[in-house]
Amino acid sequence: MWRGNARSQGLAETTDHDRRPPGIGAPPGPAAGARDGLQPLVVLGIGVVAGAGLWLGPDPQVQVALWAVAGGCFAGAMLLTARIVLARRRRRQDLAAAARLMEHDPHPCFATDAAGRVLAANAAARRRFDRPQGRALAQVLGPVLPQAAAILQRQEDALQKRAAAHETVQGPRGPLRIAAHRVSGGAFWRIDDDPAGAVQGGDHVSLPMMVVSQSDTILSMNAAMRDVLGRRATGLDEVFAQVPVVAGRRTTLNTARGPIEVIPVVLTAQDGRREVYAVPGLAEPPAASVAARAFEALPVALLHIGNDGRLLASNRHAQALLGIDGTAAGTRLSALVEGLGRPVNDWVMDTLAERIPNRSEVARARGGDRETFLKITLSRITDGTGPSLLAVLHDATALKTLEQQFVQSQKMQAIGELAGGIAHDFNNLLTAITGHCDLLMLRRDAGDPDYADLVQISQNVNRAASLVGQLLAFSRKQQLEPEILDLRDTMGELTHLLNRLVGERIALSLSHDPDLLRVRADRRQLDQVVMNLVVNARDAMPEGGEIRIETRMVRLEAPLLRDRAEVPVGRYVTLRVRDQGHGIPPDKLERIFEPFFTTKGTGEGTGLGLSMAYGIVKQSGGYIFVDSEVDIGTTFTIYLPAFDTACAAAEAGGPDRAGEAAAPPEAVAASGDGAVVLLVEDEAPVRAFASRALQLRGYCVIEAQNAEEALERLTDRSLDVDLFLTDVVMPGMDGPSWVRRALEDRPGTKVVFVSGYTEDALEDGRFAIPNSVFLPKPFSLAELTETVQRQLH
Repeated sequence: MWRGNARSQGLAETTDHDRRPPGIGAPPGPAAGARDGLQPLVVLGIGVVAGAGLWLGPDPQVQVALWAVAGGCFAGAMLLTARIVLARRRRRQDLAAAARLMEHDPHPCFATDAAGRVLAANAAARRRFDRPQGRALAQVLGPVLPQAAAILQRQEDALQKRAAAHETVQGPRGPLRIAAHRVSGGAFWRIDDDPAGAVQGGDHVSLPMMVVSQSDTILSMNAAMRDVLGRRATGLDEVFAQVPVVAGRRTTLNTARGPIEVIPVVLTAQDGRREVYAVPGLAEPPAASVAARAFEALPVALLHIGNDGRLLASNRHAQALLGIDGTAAGTRLSALVEGLGRPVNDWVMDTLAERIPNRSEVARARGGDRETFLKITLSRITDGTGPSLLAVLHDATALKTLEQQFVQSQKMQAIGELAGGIAHDFNNLLTAITGHCDLLMLRRDAGDPDYADLVQISQNVNRAASLVGQLLAFSRKQQLEPEILDLRDTMGELTHLLNRLVGERIALSLSHDPDLLRVRADRRQLDQVVMNLVVNARDAMPEGGEIRIETRMVRLEAPLLRDRAEVPVGRYVTLRVRDQGHGIPPDKLERIFEPFFTTKGTGEGTGLGLSMAYGIVKQSGGYIFVDSEVDIGTTFTIYLPAFDTACAAAEAGGPDRAGEAAAPPEAVAASGDGAVVLLVEDEAPVRAFASRALQLRGYCVIEAQNAEEALERLTDRSLDVDLFLTDVVMPGMDGPSWVRRALEDRPGTKVVFVSGYTEDALEDGRFAIPNSVFLPKPFSLAELTETVQRQLH
C-alpha cells in the first residue's frame, strides 16, 4: 500500500493480492512472496520427517507408506520451487518488456515492483528526475507532485479493481495526468505533464486565478495571482476577507500592497474543484476598464451594466447566451431577458441603490433560436463615473426545465388527489343519473323516439366516469381492465364524441379493414388514447382539414425494427390517426412521447397526453410509432396483437358475442327469488335507484341511510338477511366497520361494497372481510343486479 509515512523508500509493501480480480496479473507482495517461498520448505519438512521415521524400524507395510510420503513430498517441493522460479522469471520478463516499450516515450515512464520501487525508467524520466532507479516512486515524484504518496495510493487502490487507472491532478506548474497499468511483477506508470483537454493552470489568463478544492484548500494559482498576493496561500480564508466566496458578490482580496476590492467569478468542475477568478473593481471608464478588457479572457458570461440600466460591455460568452452581438451596447437589460416575476428595470435599479441584497435570479433570454434560461447575479461596482453593475450569467436551462417538470408533476398530482377527494360525490351523482336512465329505458323499447336520447345520456355518463379515472391515472397507477374488442364497433361508438371534439372546420373520416380481427385492451383507456391523438391532430390544423382514422390487419413475417423497438413476428391490428397539420420538426420527434414534453405553446398543453397514450399502449402489449413531415402532416400508428374468433371465445369463457349489442335492461329476467338485501347508502338518489332496481329483479330490499340504522334493524333476530349491499364511505361509521360488527352475529352473510373511490384505496378493509366483493361507482342497473346475483348464487 502507498503510504506517506512508509519506510525509507517512501512506500509500504503491497498486500491483499488474493483480492485482485483475475486478469490483472498483479504480483504478490513480499509477504505473499515469502509465503510462496515457505510452501516448498513445509512440504520438504514433511518429507524429512517421513524419512526419519524409516530409521525407527516400524512394520514393513508402514515403511512402504513412509517411503511413498517422503518421495511425494520431495517431488512436490521440487515442483513448487520450479513454479516459483518460473513465476519470478516471467515477472522479470514482463517488466523488461515494459521497460523496452517505454524507453522512447516522450513522457516520463516508470516500471515499479510490488513494493513501489523503481525498477526501470525511460530516457525522459532520467532527464527530468534525479537518479530514479531503485528509489520509491513517491520520492521520485515528490518535487513535481505534492502529496505524491496519497495520489499513488489512489491509483494503487484503483488497480485492485481494474487493469488500468488514471487521474489528472493539479501540480505546482499545471495539471499532471498520472496513468498506471498493472503488469505481472509490478506496475507501469506514465506521467503526462501536458494532458489534452486538461484544465489549464491559469497562466494563459491575465487575471488573478486559483484552483480550489471542495474544502476551500488552494490547489494551485497562476502567476498573476502569485504576483498580486506576493506569497503562496493554502486556503481561501488567507486570500479573501469574507468566506465563503460567492460568485459575483463584491469582496476584499488581501494583497501584498493591502486590501483591494474584487468581484470573484467562480467556475465549478465536475469533480467539485473550482476555478476562482478575481476581477478588479473599475477605476477607469467602462469601455477601457480592466474588467472590460478581461471579459474575453474569462470563460464565463459577463455583462457590464451602467447606472441607467443600459448595457456597457459584454463578452462573447454572454452574447452567445443572449443571442446578441457587440452592437447591443446601450440596450436595457429588460430588452434582453424577461420572466423575473417583476419588472427587470426595477430589479436593476434596486440593486444599484442597494435597496435589496445581492442574490441570483433566473430569467428567460428574449433572443436566440432556442429557449434559454439564465441565472443572473448582479454585483454593484463603484468607480469614478459612479455606481454600475457587473452581471455574471450561467446557463440554467437544464435546471429550469427540471424545475418546470417537477412543478408540473406536483400540479398533476394535486389534480389527481383532488379528483380522488371528489370522486365519491361525483360518482354518486353519475350513479343516480345512469341508474334512473336505465329505469326509464326499461319502460321504452328501441323504437321509442326518446330511446336514442337515453342511450346518449348513458354513453356520456360512462365518458364522465372515465374522466375521473383519467385524472387519477396521473397520480397513481391504475389497473387496466382488458376485454375482447372489435375496433370497428368501438370506433363507431366513439365517433359521436370525436365529432364534437374536432368541431365543424375539421372533417373526421373512418376506414376499416373488413377482415379486421379483435384485440384485447381496456376499452376506456383505448378510447382515451384515440381521443388524445385526435385532439392533437385537431390542434395541429387551426385552419381546418381532415383527420382520418384507419384500422388494418398486418401480418409481420419478420420482426419490425424501428425507433429502438422490435415488434415480434405475428398478426397485428393497426390503428392509424392521420392529420394534415403543420407536422413535428425532426429534432422534436424523438422526444414526442416524453412526459411533460409538448410542441404546443405555454398554457396550451400539459405534455402528458402522448406519454399517457404510450404507457397505455405498452401496458396493452402493443406499440406506438409516429411519422411526421413538416407542413405535410403526422401519422400515429398503433400495433395491437390480434385475437382471432377462437381466442376471443376462449377468453370470454363462452361463445363469441363480441359483435352483439349489449342487452337492453328489459332483456334481463327477474332472478331475485325473494332474497333479502340490506341496502345501506347515505345518498338518497343512489339508494332510491338501487332499491327500485333490485325490487324489479325480485329481491326484497330493506333500506338504511347509515350504518347505525342498519345495525339497529339487525337487532331484530327474526329478520333473515341474505346479503349486505353497503357504501364504504358514509357519515359516522363506515361500511367495513359496521359489516364486521354485523358478521359477528350473522356469519356467512354475503357482502357487496360500493364506492366512488378506487378499489386499491379500499383493499385493506375489503380483504379483512370474507365473502365480499367490490362494485365501483358509477354502476348501471345491469351491473348492480349481476353483481348481487353472482354473490348470492
